[in-house]
Amino acid sequence: MSNSILVVGGGFSGLTAAVEAAEMGYDVYLVEKESYMGGRVAQLNKYFPKLCPPTCGLEINFKRLKTNPRITFYNLAEVESVSGSAGNFNVTLKVNPRGTTPQCTSCKAGEEAATTEVPNEFNFGLDTRKAIYKAHPMAYPNQCVLDKDAAPADEISAIASAMPAGHVVPDQEAETVQLNVGAIIMATGWKPYDPANMDNLCFNSFENVVTNMMVERMASPSGPTEGKVVRPSDKELPKTVGFVQCAGSRDQNHLPYCSYICCMATLKQVTYIRENNPDADIYIFYIDIRSPGRKYENFYKKIKADEKVHFIKGKVAEIKAGSAPGSVVLVAEDTIGGGKIEQEVDLAVLATGMQPTGAHDQIPGIEYDDDGFVVEKDGITPCGCAKRPVDVVSSAQSATAAALRAVQTVRRAG
Repeated sequence: MSNSILVVGGGFSGLTAAVEAAEMGYDVYLVEKESYMGGRVAQLNKYFPKLCPPTCGLEINFKRLKTNPRITFYNLAEVESVSGSAGNFNVTLKVNPRGTTPQCTSCKAGEEAATTEVPNEFNFGLDTRKAIYKAHPMAYPNQCVLDKDAAPADEISAIASAMPAGHVVPDQEAETVQLNVGAIIMATGWKPYDPANMDNLCFNSFENVVTNMMVERMASPSGPTEGKVVRPSDKELPKTVGFVQCAGSRDQNHLPYCSYICCMATLKQVTYIRENNPDADIYIFYIDIRSPGRKYENFYKKIKADEKVHFIKGKVAEIKAGSAPGSVVLVAEDTIGGGKIEQEVDLAVLATGMQPTGAHDQIPGIEYDDDGFVVEKDGITPCGCAKRPVDVVSSAQSATAAALRAVQTVRRAG
């Protein structure tokens, strides 16, 4: 029997679960598929309702992670299989090559030597990156990544030559790691629902139709537009913005459940746009506004009191080309005012839902429900958005509960 604990996923809930379990005296393995820790929270501009940056919570957990010798973490790693039972799980990991050594903390020389640029997935394709890069300025671990698939072999060699000796190792290969653990915490998080699945909302047809997570990256000071929410077509501040709520959520053809955070995310993003352009008019098309709890309700009331923010109860059925260059028209039924409404805007934002990672990537040996959420089993505990759609605060609470459940499992098995 093993007294160690595996945490799958290094986002906010995974980090919280890992450090909580380790600080209770248990050895923890933390596995994250990206090159950095922090998950979706690292991509946010601010939390709601306090509107503080993600560094508030992430830096504390990074410090706890860095200073706790009981935690062994793997980045660019995937769980390939899980077998066994509570107290005695056998886990196979594939750790993909990073192509650099830990002292490689600055990519500048390599970036200057590189010529090929590829879409930057961290910024949802709003800008590009080179074959050697760090996902974002506060990436942890603070180590560059060499993407050998992003450039031809001669360019990779030029990057390696430009960097300090020993920093870049192009011939690194993937490793297989076998672990034996007593309990598993699944913190695999979520992905934004693919807006291309909704043909009527024309995400791939109009450049100025974006998603809520793209707005988060634009609003971030370290993002592709240096903190300004602009139209991708001309990089101008929009004078009118339309938010399309429940884009894919509460829809039997897409995600049948409410994604919980979309309403509050939109209200938060209204504050970004109003800061950028106080004269902008904002139109929010919604089915219901869900602002659970007193703090969230007060936040909603504050936004609703803004005379520049217009709430329209009606689901957007179609997005079509507008009369002005780059503009689009949101078409909906106004269920309160009655009749069909067509609102032309400079920028449309799709409030896409939260889809668990398990809807796309499932680990053999882990059970999932029809929507892709992890099913709790003896010794396997989901938390955060691997369990259900939740906000950051609830993710942390869920992670702490999962850490306690995992500790109970290994103590009982031992």
